[in-house]
Amino acid sequence: MNWPTSILKNLMRKQSGRFLLVFSFCTLAIAGVIWACADSDDSDYSVFAPEYFVNKQYSPFFYSSYEVYYGLRYAESSNTQYNNIIVNEWDTHFNHQFANVSLQFLLLKATPGQVDSVYRRFTGALKTLPARYPAISTGNVSPKMLTAFYTYLKLAKTCETYAVNDYDSWEKVTPNHAAANLEGTLVGAYNKETDPFIKERLWFQMVRYYYFAKGSDNAKTIKLFDQFKTHFPKNLTYYRTMGYVAGYYYQQKNYALSNYLYSLCYNYTYTLKIPSFWSFHPQNESDWQATLKLAKTPEEKITLWHMLGARYDEGRAIREIIAINPKSEKLDLLLSRLINIREAGTLPIETPPVDSARKADAGNRQLVESIALKNNTAKPYFWNLAAGYLNFLDRNYTTAGKFYAAAKKQLPAGDKMLTAQSKLLDILLYVKNLKKMDATAEVKLVEPLNWLANLRDDKIEVTDLRFNNAISDCNLAISKLYKKQGDHVKAVCFDNSNRDFYADSANVTHLINLLNKPAKTPFEQAMLRYYPIGTDNLYYHQAIMLAYRQQTQKAITWFKKMQPDTTTFLGNPFNGRMIDCHDCDHAAPQKQKFTTLSFLQTLNDMETEIKAGKNLYRNAYLVANAYYNITYYGNARAFYESDVVMPGALSRDYYGDEEKMDDKLTSMRIAIKYYEMARKNAATDEQRARCTFMLGKCALNDIYNDPEFKGANKFADIKASQPVIDAYYNYFAELKGKYNQTVYYKEALKECGYFRDYADKK
Repeated sequence: MNWPTSILKNLMRKQSGRFLLVFSFCTLAIAGVIWACADSDDSDYSVFAPEYFVNKQYSPFFYSSYEVYYGLRYAESSNTQYNNIIVNEWDTHFNHQFANVSLQFLLLKATPGQVDSVYRRFTGALKTLPARYPAISTGNVSPKMLTAFYTYLKLAKTCETYAVNDYDSWEKVTPNHAAANLEGTLVGAYNKETDPFIKERLWFQMVRYYYFAKGSDNAKTIKLFDQFKTHFPKNLTYYRTMGYVAGYYYQQKNYALSNYLYSLCYNYTYTLKIPSFWSFHPQNESDWQATLKLAKTPEEKITLWHMLGARYDEGRAIREIIAINPKSEKLDLLLSRLINIREAGTLPIETPPVDSARKADAGNRQLVESIALKNNTAKPYFWNLAAGYLNFLDRNYTTAGKFYAAAKKQLPAGDKMLTAQSKLLDILLYVKNLKKMDATAEVKLVEPLNWLANLRDDKIEVTDLRFNNAISDCNLAISKLYKKQGDHVKAVCFDNSNRDFYADSANVTHLINLLNKPAKTPFEQAMLRYYPIGTDNLYYHQAIMLAYRQQTQKAITWFKKMQPDTTTFLGNPFNGRMIDCHDCDHAAPQKQKFTTLSFLQTLNDMETEIKAGKNLYRNAYLVANAYYNITYYGNARAFYESDVVMPGALSRDYYGDEEKMDDKLTSMRIAIKYYEMARKNAATDEQRARCTFMLGKCALNDIYNDPEFKGANKFADIKASQPVIDAYYNYFAELKGKYNQTVYYKEALKECGYFRDYADKK
């Protein structure tokens, strides 16, 4: 069925410290789809699993800031959410004689014309059905029952023209209206029908018809419901019918009665919980008090508070329900939401909350504490764990421990999931209580660290346990303690985000030694399960850092410690190009393919010949190209990509200060050194022109590297420190003044817009 909804309010999730709801901007619509998607894909911070404490029927209402309904990326359309139930009800009605496939086709897929064709075939008026129809198998169902079924179904299909909406979820919904000439047909069918099962469904169709009717006929929704409501059992069809009555009262602005009726539907079955909750929306406090007065039993009043609490104010609802029945299971959802909302605002590195939020959190914590201490709820362990965890979030660690201890004595025996939840909270509390990491702490942490790692690695499974945030929190807390104590190797094992660590080769060597240690302690073994980088990557890191410092022989030594690497460079790292074009270099034919090791060995051979004074121009030019290409700007920047230095990152992001950048991934210093050496030893002006232009390229990259550079679209727009700009201009000036007769000069004018702009202006 289609439920009246207030779309805007239900898409807004508002939490308030006090309850005063004013939604004068409400708009009424008929919801064909109950949306469950959200704009964000991020999960909330949480280590407390509501699945362990709350009846599964309430799971759509577990707290989530990024889903309207928890665990449902998209809720079912109201056009389809009852399909399986409808088929099963008719299957039972026919005593399982009517083939299920045939029922599904007739009830869910067939058009009114197709139903009529099947009926005519049944009566003999039609000899055969078209080939596209499935076989209709009715078993031993009596002709009388089949006649009643087909007669009802043709009418029900006609009703779908106004009751079923198919539209995009972001479209403005315009409710359909029922055709006036259908009223007599429905009334006549209802009066004629004798089968109670079908008669109740005709009653549903009539109430829904009047709901969609225009003008004064709309009021017949209530009259017809009240006239026959005692004639039928209070089953799903009965409460679906009541849903339209609730919608009618909402249209008439009788919000109190509308919300009361929705609460009855909500309480009947899981199937009606989402549409009823979606449509439930008190307008203000006086309206809400009027709704409460309609409750006929304590349980009805509990349901109303439960629904209001889950939408607006968990704390107030808990207080009210506790006073009525402290053992009500409807408390469980509210407590889980209170906890998950509180922890969702807690980051691993906490920031002080604003005063109003702090006051509200403290009030909720004190409420839960007071209930836990009375020990009169259905699940006292839940309240003790909750009170402990709320104190933990407020850093009242001693109090948290007392509540946790009380909860552990109350846990149901043999419940692995609750035991795991309790254990997870205990581990967090222990780690947060640590003042230093010593031998005693390390011994105690061996088992918890292995347990968490086993959960992460799927070596053990505890369904629904929310351990990921707990792992992150524990790792950060332990890492901070080690860092404070000066043990940077163990600190980085638990938190690998500190890239300064890897700038110091001695740190990396110590870490490698730890990884290669033959007889590791149990704690070291557990700790290293959290360190994500293997020795080969650390060897590689040491090698490339040495290469950027021109210590290629030492780099080769480190590289040879690795497993053999057969990965080849995409382009020739010794080639120089007038205009940087990585893809062009990668696509160009290559006489020789270089691996990282063969590249370093070739580079080392050239540097050795340079030191010996051999082939200075050629070697220096090729070496300059190599050091250019292994920077961010070159065709071989994959050289520095590893698990330590991630792809595409500039060294500034990793090492923090500008002095360290000079020897790392963007600096032109080494390339400039060798281009200058090559130019000094060049034999022709063509060679000198080439070197000068490449020096200009390096100078331009240094402009990009300059901290003052803010971006430029044109040469004239470049903003950087004057010495850097002067170096760039000087190379252009030399190229124009000394080498303007060379072929290379003419190629530079043709290929380089920056140089062409400079030459034209001079």
